[in-house]
Amino acid sequence: QVQLVETGGGSVQAGGSLRLSCAASGRTFSTYIMSWFRQAPGKEREFVAQIDWNRRTTYADSVKGRFTISRDNAKNAMYLQMNSLKPEDTAIYYCAIPGAGYWGQGTQVTVSS
Repeated sequence: QVQLVETGGGSVQAGGSLRLSCAASGRTFSTYIMSWFRQAPGKEREFVAQIDWNRRTTYADSVKGRFTISRDNAKNAMYLQMNSLKPEDTAIYYCAIPGAGYWGQGTQVTVSS
């Protein structure tokens, strides 16, 4: 059974940092694009960042220069380092492998001003 489990969410003040982790189990995803999405209260889920098998990265404009996505294929894991957090980054953050149709259950990130 495939599972994606996010950890590392929490509450921080504006300007702070958090590091999210996504652990995949049940199969290997080294050849898949892995992604982070987020959903803020009352808003639709939105793309945050993705990383492909060659570690090429893409970011939403809203997080460029502040967030860094990375992956460790040996550990079947993905990470999101979030710096200079803003209140508008408050959301549930989801790990996903969209090409395979897998999503995690999400981890809450709350940034206070």
